[in-house]
Amino acid sequence: MTHSHRPSSPALALVLLFMLLGGAAWASEIVGGRDAKPHSRPYMASLQITGNHFCGGTLIHPSFVLTAAHCLVNMPLALVKVVLGAHNLQDMEPSQQQFFVTRLFSNNYIPEQHLNDILLLQLDRPANLNTQVAVAPLPEQDQLLPHGTQCLAMGWGRLGTRAPLPNILQELNVTVVTFFCRPENVCTFVPRRKAGICFGDSGGPLICDGVLQAVDSFLIRECASQQYPDFFARVALYVDWIQSVLRSVGGEGSP
Repeated sequence: MTHSHRPSSPALALVLLFMLLGGAAWASEIVGGRDAKPHSRPYMASLQITGNHFCGGTLIHPSFVLTAAHCLVNMPLALVKVVLGAHNLQDMEPSQQQFFVTRLFSNNYIPEQHLNDILLLQLDRPANLNTQVAVAPLPEQDQLLPHGTQCLAMGWGRLGTRAPLPNILQELNVTVVTFFCRPENVCTFVPRRKAGICFGDSGGPLICDGVLQAVDSFLIRECASQQYPDFFARVALYVDWIQSVLRSVGGEGSP
């Protein structure tokens, strides 16, 4: 991982950020969170390969899950399963619905710069919507998210940089911040304690006032560093594109 001193002036902050991006890690687990109330986040998806969780996602339409583009790089698509309606990944819960992915839609993803880290997965059939499986609403195109906005991050990611994955969905209250952030990202921080996203949380949602505002993308140096914010792809930049994809394959806009 890249190590660097803190910038002595704001002018250096962005330069430092791009230096640090060389040492950015894909985010995957929640540190310092709590068990979610069972099925209280019915839009939450688990992306799995051979039964093992590797990334999160969000159901935005009965046939589409939004996740991070980096999650499926070099992944054998035929082996990827999307699990909806899960709470405890160790249990074969009757609420769970499993799907294969038939198509991927990306939007000019640039891995070296962690830009446009967003991906639409088309499921092999529509999900059966109920109290345990539901869609998350999208923001308005280009909607701004002010500094200080309170949001909820969630996932089955690690409980620490070298800690194991949890079985139970974790969630964490986070605050939107602007320091070290870029216009393409939403950044979050948990003040005064060691908490944040970690490995395995990638692709999962950032929910603010009930709306899917961002997709878990990357972090700098380590999970819950208490120094750098966590980085999410800003969904509001892609809403028009998402709606056009849904229309092009015959899906209406999100219910």
